[in-house]
Amino acid sequence: MVEQVDLTEEETSKIIRSFIESNGKLKQLPAQRKKRLILLAYMLRELSHGKQYTEKEINEHILRYHEDFASIRREFVMSHFMYRQDGVYELNPKEMWPVR
Repeated sequence: MVEQVDLTEEETSKIIRSFIESNGKLKQLPAQRKKRLILLAYMLRELSHGKQYTEKEINEHILRYHEDFASIRREFVMSHFMYRQDGVYELNPKEMWPVR
């Protein structure tokens, strides 16, 4: 079972403002799990459900936010935001996300 993070929209916005620079880059990936999950979901908001992505496409998307694309890509999968099969990535249904 995936742990769910329940925050108000205001709390979520505050976390995003605290960790995203004015240029859209992630300052750092927070150590606190709940904040990290909020930021992972934020980074995925422009990807489409039902679309398959290559590892290169996911890496390029992550690079818009942070240089450590390998760690963040791994976090996407480990946190159940997306799954990987045969080098192809796809977003999980929102019902499976730890943050909605």
